[in-house]
Amino acid sequence: MEEFLFHVVSRSADRVKGKLLAMGSLMNEINLKDFYIPNYILSIGSEGESVSHLPVCPVIAFINSKSGGQLGGELLIRYRALLNKSQVFDLGESRPDKVLHQLYRNLGMLKDNGDLLAAHIEKNLRLIVAGGDGTASWLLGVVSDMKLPHPPSIATVPLGTGNNLHFSFGWGKKNPGTDSQSVESFLSQVRSAREMKIDSWHILMRMRSPKEGSSDSIAALELPHCLHAFHQDNWHVFRGGFWNYFSIGMDAQVSYAFHSERKLHPENFKNQLTNQKAYLKIACKQGWFVSPLCHPTSRNIANLVTVKIMKREGIWEDLVIPSSIRSIICLNLPSFSGGLDPWGDPSKNKLRHRYLTPPYVDDGLIEIVGFRNAWHGLVLLAPNGHGTRLGQGRRQKGFSWSFIKVQLTMLL
Repeated sequence: MEEFLFHVVSRSADRVKGKLLAMGSLMNEINLKDFYIPNYILSIGSEGESVSHLPVCPVIAFINSKSGGQLGGELLIRYRALLNKSQVFDLGESRPDKVLHQLYRNLGMLKDNGDLLAAHIEKNLRLIVAGGDGTASWLLGVVSDMKLPHPPSIATVPLGTGNNLHFSFGWGKKNPGTDSQSVESFLSQVRSAREMKIDSWHILMRMRSPKEGSSDSIAALELPHCLHAFHQDNWHVFRGGFWNYFSIGMDAQVSYAFHSERKLHPENFKNQLTNQKAYLKIACKQGWFVSPLCHPTSRNIANLVTVKIMKREGIWEDLVIPSSIRSIICLNLPSFSGGLDPWGDPSKNKLRHRYLTPPYVDDGLIEIVGFRNAWHGLVLLAPNGHGTRLGQGRRQKGFSWSFIKVQLTMLL
């Protein structure tokens, strides 16, 4: 048997919480100069410009040109046509960490030289990220890791399959239009949007290294941007952050297969509806609609995983997992799989006797939900439908982000 240790960690300090923008109201008129950043701010040494209009809402836009089929590329062209093309970046060509570090170095140098526009832009800067949940989480992680005194807020354009982060903050879950009017409408909403905080969580996974001469070698993995690998003593360690959810079991297996298939055949994943159909097809192919026939009970979560959560300050408790559960999802958002809410709205009885609360994005709690099979997941489509509420884990007050909040031990 192989041992895996999972630790989920809350970043409790307010200064490292992410800041997302909740969709604002649509303005009747829009002046594109309100969003404009001149070249000399973006690149030191560029020829100076005479700026007659103070940008009310200066923006930097990051667009995943590979997201949303052809939509990402079309949005990239449109944003560059409407704004200064140097303030719009293709994530396939420019990493956001390098772009933002350079931008803030420029702003610092210009401020030191008495540039009032640079100080204004640093104070009022907002970021736009166009892509799916992974792309949005990537940028949230970059901004969080920079530990800026006044981090910019982020508006999200839904270009992915699920778009759960976008939906949770009011930006919708359907792919947007790419014409000038649609983009100008979005910019108008970014300008009037209100700022909201979101909890960030770190996950630490440790896996024992194979003994010398063992045939149980570990294949090289292509990790997402938010996850990093290193070796410590006799352990392979994977560490990173997440903002929406992570899962173990059925959902994780389907998601991994979907990601692998999309990477091998990107031409088959051209739009949101096609992607959702492909996801459902994979779930059927893996047998999650007929789990008892395709998956032995020995592979149920209760036989593979032990979970400890902190329900009250400093007190760890074993989480009771029903024997029929085949998937565990740990949620930071009230949105999963394209806008569905697995936690739902607990009744007054549940609130009183099980100490459960409704889900919020900044409450320092993580909701843990279980599912028996794919049919159980379809219950979310019904009014008041929800998964099996297993419990809520909380952060420990007064400590920094390094404290453990949920611990999972998997024996395979």
